[in-house]
Parts: sequence; structure tokens; C-alpha cells
Amino acid sequence: MIHQTAIIHPSAKISENVIIKPYVTIGENVQIGAGTVIMTHASVVKNTKIGENNHIYHSAVVGGDPQDLKFHGEETFLEIGNNNKIREFVTINRGTASKGKTVIGNNCLIMAYCHVAHDCFLMDDIIMSNAVQLAGEIEIDDYAIISGGVLVHQFTKIGKHVIIQGGAHVNKDIPPFIMAARDPIQYSGINTVGLKRRNFTEEQIIEIQTIYRIIFQSGLIVSNAIERIETEIPNSDIKTEILNFVKSSDRGVLKGFS
Repeated sequence: MIHQTAIIHPSAKISENVIIKPYVTIGENVQIGAGTVIMTHASVVKNTKIGENNHIYHSAVVGGDPQDLKFHGEETFLEIGNNNKIREFVTINRGTASKGKTVIGNNCLIMAYCHVAHDCFLMDDIIMSNAVQLAGEIEIDDYAIISGGVLVHQFTKIGKHVIIQGGAHVNKDIPPFIMAARDPIQYSGINTVGLKRRNFTEEQIIEIQTIYRIIFQSGLIVSNAIERIETEIPNSDIKTEILNFVKSSDRGVLKGFS
């Protein structure tokens, strides 16, 4: 299942039922799980662990050196989970000494020309449309959808079930369950369609709307909005998820309607 023109480093560990197409390059200390397909001219550069049933398309480059002046050749890694699709010309870099690795979870779709920089942590079921560009040390949580051409600033955090409008410049943290759009990036409501698809109940959706009205539309500063939510909104997993995200934000969360 490995084409004769592929170049495979002797240290690479390739499981059964892996398909490697013509002119693929597999570098040192690479592991590839069963059922994975690597298409023509793709490269897995170094120190990369790829799980099962992934599909890496033509001319993608994964496990390349970080594009970071602080990187001086130290041993760092890339980990890719299971059932991901990494489309044409995607680049995913290894980590740096900061975190030591870049991580892609499971069931993600990373469309053509996307870039995932060093030390990014992407969780599960994420969709990144064409030409999304992630700077270093970005964290994206489950079921986030990043539309085409979005630019994300380094160290930014994006919460669960978020959808970000195409072409947006994301330089603030995006808390869970919302839609973000415009330039500069702003809160644009909650991701109702996505939440319904993920089987959130009507009561849960109303709770999310209520919390974000207090944060973004009450005129309160964030700290006072948090106090009001803690006092007025009954405890729940959703309330905890939102408040923990907002409280732990180092960059600050995006603004409400202007």
C-alpha cells in the first residue's frame, strides 16, 4: 500500500492498512496509524504521531519546523488524533519549547490552504474553512467552526460551539456558544443553529441567551456582569462553562454590539 516513489525514513513506524501515494515524504520519528491515507506529494516532516483513519491530501505539509525565531532545533512534536481530514496545501507546524507540541484532536476538517502554527491545541469536531490562518499557541475547543479567510492572533482562545464569520480578524478570546463577526470582531448573537444540531434543549439555549445578554447588552463592565450572573442565574454546567472561560481570559473577550 506504499507507492515505490514514496521516501520513508527508516525510523518511521507505519501501521497496517496505511495507503501512501506517489512522491510522499515521511521523515524521522513519524508514526502513522491504521487506515490513514496520505495523498500525492504530501510531507510528514518529523516527530509526528498520526492516529487512525486520517486523510491527508495532496501537498499538505505536517510536522514542519515552527516559524518562530525562538525555535533553535529543539525536539518538539505534533500529535494528530483520529478521523481527521487535512486538505490540500495545509501546513501544520510542530511545537516549540513553550509547550513542546502542537495537537490536533479527532474528527476535524481542515480545508485547503489553512495554517496551524506552533503549539496550537485544537480539540475535536472542529471545522476550519479554506485559508484560515492560526498564529502560535491558539486554543480551539470542540465543535468550533472557523469560516474562510479568518486570521487568528497568537495566544487567542476560542470556545466550544463557536462560529466565526469569514474574513474576520480575531484578536480577542471568543467565549463558547456564540457567533462572532464584523471588524473589529464583535459578539453577534448565539450559535442557535449549531446548538440545535448538537441537541441542546430550548431551555439551555434560552439560558445561554440570557447570560450573554447580561455580558454583552446590559451596559455593565465584565466584572459587574459576572457578579450579576452569579447572583441571578441558577447554577448549571453551561453557566460554569461560560463564566470560567470569561474569568480565565488573558486577552479579554470580544466586545458586544457597537
